Amino acid sequence: TCWRHFCNFSRFGPCGQTWTKAGKSNNRKRQPIRLSKLKYEEKIVQVKRVTKVVKGGKKMTFRAVVIIGDTKQKVGVGIGRADDVNLAIDKAILNGKKNLITVPLTLDSSIPQFIKANYGACKIILKPAPPGTGVIAGGSVKTVLELGGIQNICSKQYGSNNILNNAKVTILALTQLNEKIELAKYQSNHRKTFYDKIMQKTKDVRIANW
Repeated sequence: TCWRHFCNFSRFGPCGQTWTKAGKSNNRKRQPIRLSKLKYEEKIVQVKRVTKVVKGGKKMTFRAVVIIGDTKQKVGVGIGRADDVNLAIDKAILNGKKNLITVPLTLDSSIPQFIKANYGACKIILKPAPPGTGVIAGGSVKTVLELGGIQNICSKQYGSNNILNNAKVTILALTQLNEKIELAKYQSNHRKTFYDKIMQKTKDVRIANW
C-alpha cells in the first residue's frame, strides 16, 4: 500500500499536479489568444480540393486561402484546411487574424523605398510611386497590397504563379521593409528624422513568423 501511495504521489504530486519526466509541473494553463475586435475585409483568393495519402487510401479535404486587412495598415494571409468548404474558410480567416503585420505606409499611401524579396520559386520587386499611380500589380499580390492600405505602388512578380506563394512573398517583402526601416532609425539620427517625416505613425510593428 505504501509503495502504491508513493507511486501516485510521485506521479501526480501532493495537489494532483501532473509531472513530466524532467520533474517539472505540467499544470500550466494556456492563455487564450486575444484577437482584435476591429472589422477586417476578407477576400477568398483560392479554394482547392487536396488529397492526403493515408493508410486506408486517400483522404479528400479542402484548403482555403484568405487575405484579410483593414485597408489602413494591417494585412495578413491565412490558410485553413477542413472537410467542409465553409469550415476551411473560417479556419483561414482565424489564421489570417493571428498573422497580421503592419504595412509601412508613407503620407502618399506608398512604400518608402525599393524592396526585393524571394519566397520559394517566387520573386517580387516593389517600388514606391507618386500619388495618382494606383496599384500596379496582379493576382494575389494586388489583393495583399490593396487590403494593406497601399494606393500607389509599382510591382513586378517573377518565377512561379502559385497564388499562395505570391501572397506570402508580398507579406515577406513588407516585413523585410519594416525591418530595414527600424534598423535605419537606430543607425543615424538623419535617417530617423527622414523616416519620421515621410512615414505614417504606427503604434506597433508586428512581424509574421513562418
